[in-house]
Amino acid sequence: MSRILLDTSAMSALFRGHEGIRETIAMADRVGVNSVALGELGAGFRGGTRHEENRRGLREFLHRPRVRTLSIDAETAERYAQIYDSLRRAGTPIPTNGIWIAASAMQFGLRLVTTDAHYQHVPQIALELHDV
Repeated sequence: MSRILLDTSAMSALFRGHEGIRETIAMADRVGVNSVALGELGAGFRGGTRHEENRRGLREFLHRPRVRTLSIDAETAERYAQIYDSLRRAGTPIPTNGIWIAASAMQFGLRLVTTDAHYQHVPQIALELHDV
C-alpha cells in the first residue's frame, strides 16, 4: 500500500506536467494534501495570470476519490514541535510552512513527495525527492 503526501512544490510541478510526480500519484493508494500547502498554492494562484484556471484544476484534483485534504490539529502541532526542535538542535532550519507539511507526513505515516531538498534534514519522515 502506497500512501503519499504532496507538498506545495510537488503540487506545482504536477500542474506543470511533471511526469515523475504524475507516475507516483498514479501508483499511490492514498494521496494527501496538507491545508498549509493548499494555502501556499492559493497565494501563488492569486499572483499569477491563470488564477481561475489553476483554482479549477486544483478543485478537480482534490475531488479525486483517493485524494484527502489533511487539516492541522493538536497532534499535528505536537509533531511540528518535535520536528522544529530537532532541526534547531541540528542547526538545519527549513521554512516554517515546510515544518507543518512534514508534521502532517509524520502524523499520518505518509511518504512526502517534493522537489524541495530541504526536507532531507527532517529524519522523522519518509521522503521521495524529485528533480524539477
